[in-house]
This record gives sequence, C-alpha cells and structure tokens, in this order.
Amino acid sequence: MNENLFASFITPMILGLPLVTLIVLFPSLLFPTSSRLVSNRLISLQRWMLQLVSKQMMGIHNTKGQTWTLMLMSLILFIGTTNLLGLLPHSFTPTTQLSMNLGMAIPLWAGAVITGFRNKTKASLAHFLPQGTPTPLIPMLVIIETISLFIQPVALAVRLTANITAGHLLIHLIGGATLALMSISTTTALITFMILILLTILEFAVAMIQAYVFTLLVSLYLHDNT
Repeated sequence: MNENLFASFITPMILGLPLVTLIVLFPSLLFPTSSRLVSNRLISLQRWMLQLVSKQMMGIHNTKGQTWTLMLMSLILFIGTTNLLGLLPHSFTPTTQLSMNLGMAIPLWAGAVITGFRNKTKASLAHFLPQGTPTPLIPMLVIIETISLFIQPVALAVRLTANITAGHLLIHLIGGATLALMSISTTTALITFMILILLTILEFAVAMIQAYVFTLLVSLYLHDNT
C-alpha cells in the first residue's frame, strides 16, 4: 500500500539502461508465422481478423491510400498487443508514455498531410478557408484551422495515453482497496473484488478499442489527404 501510485508508469531499468526497446520489440514475437501450405487455427484466426479490419478500415481509400495498408495493420497490431501485455501483473505499458505516443502520431500525421499537399494541393489549402467565409473573418478562420490541423497528432497521442493510464490507475486503486478491506469486511472486499474483475474485463476491451480508434483516425486523416 505504500507503493507509489505512479510506480508502474516508470520506465524499467537494468544496470542503468532502459528496457523500453526490448519491451517495444517483444510483441512482434507473439505473432506466429507459418511456412506450411495449410495453416493452423491460430494463424487462420489471425489472418481472418486482419482481413476483416483491413476491409473495414481501408475500403474507403483510393489506390494511393491503400498503399498504407501494411503500415496501418502493423500499427493496430503493435498498439493492441502492447496495451494487452500492459495488463499483466508487474508489467510495463509503453503506450502510457506520452512521448512514445507522440512518436507514433506525429510521423503518421505528417506523412498524411505531406501526401495531401503533394497530391491535392488546392484541396488541402481549401481546408484552411471554408467556402463562403465573410472577408473580416478570413484571418481568424485561417488561424483556427491551422491550429486545429497541428493539434491532431497531439489529440491522437493524448487520447491513447489518457485512456490507458486511467484504466491502469483504476485497477491499481481498486486492487489496493480490496486488499485493505479484506481485514475489515470480507463481504465488502468480495464486492470490490468483483468490481475489479469487471474493470479488468473492461480494460481488455479498452485496450483493443483504443488501438482501433488510433489507427482509424490515422486512416481518416489519410483519407482526407488522398
């Protein structure tokens, strides 16, 4: 109970060296590959899920946008597995770090915006000034639209960080309360434990949903610029 509430968000170190690189690379080892002609059930399920998500997410894109399919599918797999592994006891979740989420959001957003300015320069510039804007409001609207454009990657990163961090904090607090109540009231402790189980199930869903939302928003930014 004396443990720091935010101790689980501190980057783990061994001999003064951060382990973030190893933790980030670890999820890629969890996806099986097969060189056989007939795949097993796990690989077949993995391929079916990827095809389902890719059809839903990339169906709205043209040919240029669909070239991002591999990158976006890799992104959703990476974020989803990282979020799920962070729910294991005594584990570290890299997606609770705003710096890492910004490191994913800014290059993808910048790539989508640069693609838009290269392929649809007039349409991209037209977003800064809606049609029919009164002349006195033009400078203000241009400033507002510019700010809204540059805040998109920040919103992506903050949304993911806040949702994952909030869930971990709730699990930590309710788990600590359950341990404290065991010596006071067994009935109340059981009720709290049931709440903890339900919250953990909810966090599994949130981990997958946030991966999907992050990738979907990147896909929508790409769709607006291709």
